Amino acid sequence: MAEAPLLLREWTDFYVIVGSSAGALTGLQFVVVALIAEARAARSMLEIRAFGTPTIVHFGVVLFISAVATAPWHALSSAAVCLGICGAGGVVYTLRVLRHARKQSGYVPDVEYWIWYLALPLAAYATLLGAAVALDRYPFTSLFVVAAVALVLLFVAIHNAWDTVTFIAVQRWHGKGEGNEPG
Repeated sequence: MAEAPLLLREWTDFYVIVGSSAGALTGLQFVVVALIAEARAARSMLEIRAFGTPTIVHFGVVLFISAVATAPWHALSSAAVCLGICGAGGVVYTLRVLRHARKQSGYVPDVEYWIWYLALPLAAYATLLGAAVALDRYPFTSLFVVAAVALVLLFVAIHNAWDTVTFIAVQRWHGKGEGNEPG
């Protein structure tokens, strides 16, 4: 079996790029939240929990995966434990997002919502958990799977942030056109 530092060192550049992107985009998501507050588009905390917070969580998980993958581990099993806990936590969190989405009343989720906010993240977190379990036995394959999960979560978060911004922009535009601009 290959040594952990040697295996993970090969992934350093990848995770520096992905982790930096997640960190920068997390900052931009705060701008999105400010736009929501200004537009008064969110009617309740349930809507923020169903639509805004998952985006921050996914960016944060990508940042966390990047940190785990670039940490100076002496054994892959240590990294596997961290990734496994993250994957299991992500599954539980996604199920909580489902609960929040069903409780909120400001937006009726469509098929695209269920795919991008629930199905893809749930699959990604379950896959991360599976890759963590397999990491000691199949290190090369598992590291590629972990990298794929990081990219999926990054793209899901980017999509969801864009979705939120465009929803707010369209809502504000309609408000201006009808003379009902929030404010």
